[in-house]
Amino acid sequence: MIAVAVRTRKSLERGRPRSFDLDTVLDRALQVFWSKGYEGASLAELTRAMRINRPSLYAAFGDKESLFRRALDRYMAQETRHWQEAINAPSVREFVERLLYGAADAMSRAGSPGGCLLVQGALTCSAEAEPVRRELIARRQAGELAIRDRLKRAKKQGDLPAEADPGALAQYLTTVMQGMSVQAAGGTSRSDLRRIADTALCGLSSVISRT
Repeated sequence: MIAVAVRTRKSLERGRPRSFDLDTVLDRALQVFWSKGYEGASLAELTRAMRINRPSLYAAFGDKESLFRRALDRYMAQETRHWQEAINAPSVREFVERLLYGAADAMSRAGSPGGCLLVQGALTCSAEAEPVRRELIARRQAGELAIRDRLKRAKKQGDLPAEADPGALAQYLTTVMQGMSVQAAGGTSRSDLRRIADTALCGLSSVISRT
């Protein structure tokens, strides 16, 4: 009888409508992961920030890793819009400007943790969190590939010098933005991040100012 009662209670719980909005609680979880990283964010901190209990978290999102991946997708949709705007820029100069200044602005937005979740999410982690680290590496590599492809297109169109190396330039720009992320996470202001972007653009002027 006890086992039947337990099964019945669990069935009723599964059948109850959620009393919270998934996007709202996911945004709250995102803020915790963004500020503390994957392993730094405890389940107690997550549920407290999300304002739900652990059974509700598990029922809605699965385990912590699944929640992080959902939060990461949310982050990509909300915080990296400047990437597509940059890629659609008509010239390579505008592309690089929008990429770097957009990154500086996104990493220093008021009300959000500093830096980039793709960089800060799992800089170091235990063996148990290795799948998360690999996921973040793969997403960063995909971003670098998108930059390289845009630069290759610019070279094909004559917007980059023939001797320019799109792969090396993409790696350089990615490194600059990852460094900006570390600086932003440490409290560097938007104006200082934009000065870093200015310096990078100055160093690239002979390559990306071709008309």
